Amino acid sequence: MARIRIDLPEEFVFSTEIPILINHINRGNHLSYDSILPMMEETRIRFMQSLGYTQENIKGTSFIVTDAAVVYKRQGRHGQTLKFEIAPTSFTGKGCDFVFRISDRDTGDEIARSKMGILFFDYRQQKVVPVPDEFRKRFAD
Repeated sequence: MARIRIDLPEEFVFSTEIPILINHINRGNHLSYDSILPMMEETRIRFMQSLGYTQENIKGTSFIVTDAAVVYKRQGRHGQTLKFEIAPTSFTGKGCDFVFRISDRDTGDEIARSKMGILFFDYRQQKVVPVPDEFRKRFAD
């Protein structure tokens, strides 16, 4: 079976820390696979807020998540604090990817890497729209 591969960018533009709480732990006594997605979402929200944007208003538009993937590298444990780094990559006319590196804050060990594909979206018109110029200029290669 082919495995998902997520290539990391040369640099990340934002980072935040999120602790592993007891409700993030599964029966195997490690970070549950399904806890990473809400942590990615929290990181994305913090990143966008740092730029002065909200989910509902990114230069007059919003966006929708089209796909997500996670590649696990190590087990996470209760009590660890994870460092989530994020970078917008792979711009198209109407979207991009948010790529994440997730590591142990104290040791630097990589726990996982992930990505979230997004399309910019106008909820009033219910249609996909172009990436806002200001957003593209900030991050596109």
